[in-house]
Amino acid sequence: VTGPTDLPQTETRPIELAPPLAAGQPEVRQIIEDSIISPQVSAAGVTFYNKLDGHFYRRQQNGQIQELSDQVFFNVNEVTWSPVSDEAIIEYPDGSNIHYDFTTQKQVTLPKHWEEFSFADEGDKITAKSIGLSPDNRWIVSTNPDGTNVKLIEPLGDNADKVILDWSPNRQIVGMSRTGQSLGLDREEILFVGLNGENYKSMIVEGRGIETNWSTEGKQLLYSVYNQRNDFKPELWIVNAEPNTIGGGRRVLNLNTWANKCSFADERFVYCGVPEELPTGAGFAPGLADTIPDKLVKVDTQTGTLTEIQLEGNFHVIDSIQISDDGKTVYFSDKHQSGLFEVAL
Repeated sequence: VTGPTDLPQTETRPIELAPPLAAGQPEVRQIIEDSIISPQVSAAGVTFYNKLDGHFYRRQQNGQIQELSDQVFFNVNEVTWSPVSDEAIIEYPDGSNIHYDFTTQKQVTLPKHWEEFSFADEGDKITAKSIGLSPDNRWIVSTNPDGTNVKLIEPLGDNADKVILDWSPNRQIVGMSRTGQSLGLDREEILFVGLNGENYKSMIVEGRGIETNWSTEGKQLLYSVYNQRNDFKPELWIVNAEPNTIGGGRRVLNLNTWANKCSFADERFVYCGVPEELPTGAGFAPGLADTIPDKLVKVDTQTGTLTEIQLEGNFHVIDSIQISDDGKTVYFSDKHQSGLFEVAL
């Protein structure tokens, strides 16, 4: 993966901190109690895998639980859901992978040397890392969800661990690579990978350990990095990320948290789980934050305003977070409690 040598300039701006929301604090409600993995929020409800019985379910909007299949899936490790249909890539601890269509109840086995799957927004394609035994046989590939029509996108060589596969909602970018120019200990050049070998402009980030999160339309990229300036704590930034705007409008959001603890409600507003405090070094040792409670913060990416949403309920350490399609409900899983929680905003 290669990129240009010209470097975009950094832009920062002060952030206005809004007071917490006052009366009518939203209640945190546990809507699923069993131990689950990979919940997926959609207009139809919440789909998930139940670790206790090995079945897949959907919690519908009316609260009823629907079983998606009578088949038992033993010891599932991870699930990547299609964004538009009842299809999923199911991964197992031994490296086995299957594509399962819950509408037709059909299963297809995918190669064991494929990993880190990402669906296109329309659900018709996936990308994966194809990790062959030889570095010469390691590639980013795109394919139909059932493994047909495989296309080689970019060679990985020995850099598979430096590549993030995360298909942008506008389908123009399939991932990012930390294989740009060496810029010292506290800066990295990030290269963008296109589906057809496009030579997109690169982006400079002020730190290491990048984690990313696309906006709903793919116009912006939220990311977190850590560096010596911020005591090696994760720091949120946002940047324009369409092919013709990559690197523009970059600004720091003055929040110490990780991008994977955030979710976009739309192109403007983001909700994040933010630890109440973080020790030095939490950026490269995220486990240090596992005993620190989170606040829920609403971020206006246009004005930079941060609004804390004071929650009623117990101590929570947010693991994953999603927003309903209408932007009125936050769903999150907790690192120390089973199930799924919702917050009606």
